[in-house]
Amino acid sequence: MNEVIYAVIMAGGGGTRLWPVSRRVHPKQALRLFGDRTLFQSTLDRLAPLVPAERVLVVTVQEQVALLEAQAPDIPADNFVVEPAGRGTAAVVGLAAVLLEARHPGAVMACLPADHHLTDAERFRALLRAAGSLAKTGCLVTLGIPPSSAATGYGYVQRGQALGEFEGEPAFRVLAFKEKPGQALAEEYLAEGTYAWNSGMFVWRTTSILAEIERQMPELHRVLSEVARAGSAHRRAESVARLWQGLKPQTVDYGIMEGARDVAMIQADRLGWVDVGSWERLFEVLEPDAQGNIVAGKGALLMDSTGCLVYRDAAGGAGRSFAVLGAHDLIVVDAGDVVLICPRERAEEIRRLVERLATEGRQDLL
Repeated sequence: MNEVIYAVIMAGGGGTRLWPVSRRVHPKQALRLFGDRTLFQSTLDRLAPLVPAERVLVVTVQEQVALLEAQAPDIPADNFVVEPAGRGTAAVVGLAAVLLEARHPGAVMACLPADHHLTDAERFRALLRAAGSLAKTGCLVTLGIPPSSAATGYGYVQRGQALGEFEGEPAFRVLAFKEKPGQALAEEYLAEGTYAWNSGMFVWRTTSILAEIERQMPELHRVLSEVARAGSAHRRAESVARLWQGLKPQTVDYGIMEGARDVAMIQADRLGWVDVGSWERLFEVLEPDAQGNIVAGKGALLMDSTGCLVYRDAAGGAGRSFAVLGAHDLIVVDAGDVVLICPRERAEEIRRLVERLATEGRQDLL
């Protein structure tokens, strides 16, 4: 494919389900969960050499800019785009599309979360090339992960008729986006065979996504149009700062993709893909011991315990030791100033705990 691809890294989230290690000023994308590189750095690593640093935009919030800039010194400072307040992924991709349209009209842009784990970077780049070729036809493209289980922690994409091959990869029309299902429905999706996990990775032309925003989210389009008319980068930033607070938060899935007219899917198999959205997901990446336990960090003793995750944050919790006796399917996370203890089956609910801390004004723990 000869088309130039830009990448937009969505890196403004707080990662509340990975609390207490993930915090506002040190979010999950900046954590070293699987080695020496952070999730954010690993995202950039697998983009190269398909997308060089000068064609990468990072959309984040002000309190995370310095942290991410330090982790990616090759990305030009002007390529860090600051949201004055989080308004959801629909606003993120819209803002990035407007800025890229000013640089390169009709550019193909890949919108990628900063917190995914992949084991095959070469395969990932091949899929992006294929998605870019498909996006040239004007459709909105998603990468669909063939499900390996009846997972309830992912949304699903239902595929329709085959559209042929692009760069050697099979493509399909998308019939519907489905929100996270209950167990019974997830099992139906798996058995039916035409559903894929919604990876949250999208590829499209700037003009294609802006047209859908205009049709489905007119208020967001009005704000984006005013930002585009502002002219210089400084004036655009001023417009964003002035207008952003008035936007209603919305995800790209609900705000755009569910109602979009022309959506296609590239089947993204053999990636070794994991959305690192909760502590439970680490069991899909890290190798457990003979008892099914995962111990990350030193100073933890487990006895007569199975299926447990013990995570010690090197920056905060390395100065003390603790032991786990006779526990099963438990998550224990030591962040130094706070220790989380949670059944694995309730890992997705940690977000509720963080919301309670916010309600109680515990900013020191957020």
